[in-house]
Amino acid sequence: MKENIIIVNCKIPSEAYQILSVLRQDPEGDGFSISHTALVKMDSGKLSLEDGFITGDAIEGRGWTGGLIGSLVGLLAGPLGVLFGGSIGSLIGDSMDLDELEGKSELLEKVSGCLVDGETALLMLAQEEDESELAQRLKDFQITLTRMDAAEVASEIENAKEKENKTIVEKIKDFANEVLGKVETQQNENKEITDGDYDRTLAVKCKNGTFVGRKTENIIAYKGIPFVGEQPVGELRWKAPVDSASDDGVYEAFYNAKSACQNEEMSDYQGEDCLYLNIWKTEDTGDKKKPVMVWIHGGAFVAGGTGVALFDCHDFMKENPDVIVVTVAYRLGVLGFLHLSHLPDGGEYKDAQNLGLMDQMMALKWVHENIAGFGGDPDNVTIWGESAGAASCTMLPLIKGSHQYFKRVIAQSGAPIQTISPEESIGCTNDMMEVLGCKTVADLQKVDAKKLVEASAVLTVRLFPERDGSLLPTDTFEAYANGAAKDITFLQGCNKDEMNFFVSVLGEEGFKMWAADRKAKKYDKQLTDEERALVESFCKEGCKESWEPDSRLFSQSWFIAPAIRTTENQTKAGGKSYAYFYRVESSAPILKSAHGEELPIVFKHPEMTEVRPYDETFSKTMRKMWVQFAKTGNPSLSAEESPDGKEHEWPLYDLIDRTVMVLDEDNIHPEKEAEIKIVDRERSYFLTKYYML
Repeated sequence: MKENIIIVNCKIPSEAYQILSVLRQDPEGDGFSISHTALVKMDSGKLSLEDGFITGDAIEGRGWTGGLIGSLVGLLAGPLGVLFGGSIGSLIGDSMDLDELEGKSELLEKVSGCLVDGETALLMLAQEEDESELAQRLKDFQITLTRMDAAEVASEIENAKEKENKTIVEKIKDFANEVLGKVETQQNENKEITDGDYDRTLAVKCKNGTFVGRKTENIIAYKGIPFVGEQPVGELRWKAPVDSASDDGVYEAFYNAKSACQNEEMSDYQGEDCLYLNIWKTEDTGDKKKPVMVWIHGGAFVAGGTGVALFDCHDFMKENPDVIVVTVAYRLGVLGFLHLSHLPDGGEYKDAQNLGLMDQMMALKWVHENIAGFGGDPDNVTIWGESAGAASCTMLPLIKGSHQYFKRVIAQSGAPIQTISPEESIGCTNDMMEVLGCKTVADLQKVDAKKLVEASAVLTVRLFPERDGSLLPTDTFEAYANGAAKDITFLQGCNKDEMNFFVSVLGEEGFKMWAADRKAKKYDKQLTDEERALVESFCKEGCKESWEPDSRLFSQSWFIAPAIRTTENQTKAGGKSYAYFYRVESSAPILKSAHGEELPIVFKHPEMTEVRPYDETFSKTMRKMWVQFAKTGNPSLSAEESPDGKEHEWPLYDLIDRTVMVLDEDNIHPEKEAEIKIVDRERSYFLTKYYML
């Protein structure tokens, strides 16, 4: 019996976004159940995919704690990376009959898309005036498109060209190309090329093989290149990364590799064999070596990957052809940052607490040894990240031997505060061992990765790199003050309303519950009575909404004050640092200048901003500053260089004026830190000594 598939829209508070759901009719009854759900964005009649698909089962029981898990994905995918946390559960039930559906949410306004059962293959698009044409196509295709692979979708696109309405065909083709990228990510793996049939102009000889990329327009992307000799699976789980070995083979570099193991709602293509990188470059014949920007993704050290659509650098490269961009992966969560050496058989696992950082170091070593073949300058590398990625970029300079691999750092909303002590790290391990009923590393080795990740839910927002005194110093801020990175130049900053992102994701009540629990476990136990009084005074100042005091507090303690302290200590030691304060506000409720708000700007993905795109001239100028820094070590722009036609002289941070560059959408300008009150040096700055409160 053929099943009926109905596609419905559900409006959410932002008019520009909708929840698009596929409901499948039960062949044995009248009920409908949700098959897939996606967050989509309306832009001039065109739908664009904002996140992957989740099943109806995944919607149940999320609540605000599920939202907290979902918020971690937002750290890697921008402010709208996940709106599924908490909100969807109350918006759409797991199943309901059609009458209840119509009466409850008025979802069946019009058919606007087609999602394929099983593996997502195609989303049909149309402007409103094309609705009748689209309805007919849905009738024609809703069964035949079921479970199509990438090749079959391509065939359907070719068949669609025979249709009369060329406008619809082109819209289908454009969006299908985007969806095909997701299908390829899920279904295709790079293979060795043994028949000699490949484009030599797209092949680059590296130490560990020759890799063949794909060219789109004049941009060549090399995806899924391994930067280790053996993937960290089997006996290599919780072991240091293995250096790459010489290899004369020729390999495809067409497809994104698996993400590191993480919550399945965050990535549907993952595994322990995850240590790969992507490279983006323009096609040119010049001999001059280009500066290299190595991106390290965020995700609270538990989520993320190189295959995230936000980090597709095609459009960025079209605008900035004079650099090369590399995006790298690393082990996450309990497979990348789990202390094991205290266990009875843990002697062979002395590095397990900081493997993710060691993976990043190995990726940088690979870049240093091989990037020249892609046209990059191995002696002009900038490491660049946001959130956990930015924190990583501030920790890497503290690792012995790292400075040979890079000379500059761009750190967006991250600092070496995102670390824990050995005691905290051991406590995390013990709590997870108790959940699993394990006593030894040997016991843990018998547990599959999925169960390890599930058990790590007990460690939410607790597991970070460890200040072990071996790879990382026991006091990261003091290390900066003592000159550990004085030969590295920094561009570092923060956003005005960092924690508002978490409020938006968790909901106001959910965020207040989370904050109360966190403060009871951290602030109440570690701060003195005098310090708590100072913090309470700071939090209440200028707040109108009930959630604002806690958002103000965690914005300061987790992101803003640590960024300023790192900049200050780097300057004290005689190093160079350029500081910024991002104040561009989203028009979405609550967010304002939230954590990750700038990511669609710096990666040139205006389609991923909420409600309205940011001013393109401002966005282009900000990107130009980032690239200028990577090229020269100074983000200043002359009037001729600047897209807005204005000179932007960006002064170094010093200990007298403490000047930062204020990034306002209508006015990029330098200003003294004290005048804009970025930090309160009496009531909040001291919190950095407690690290991740």
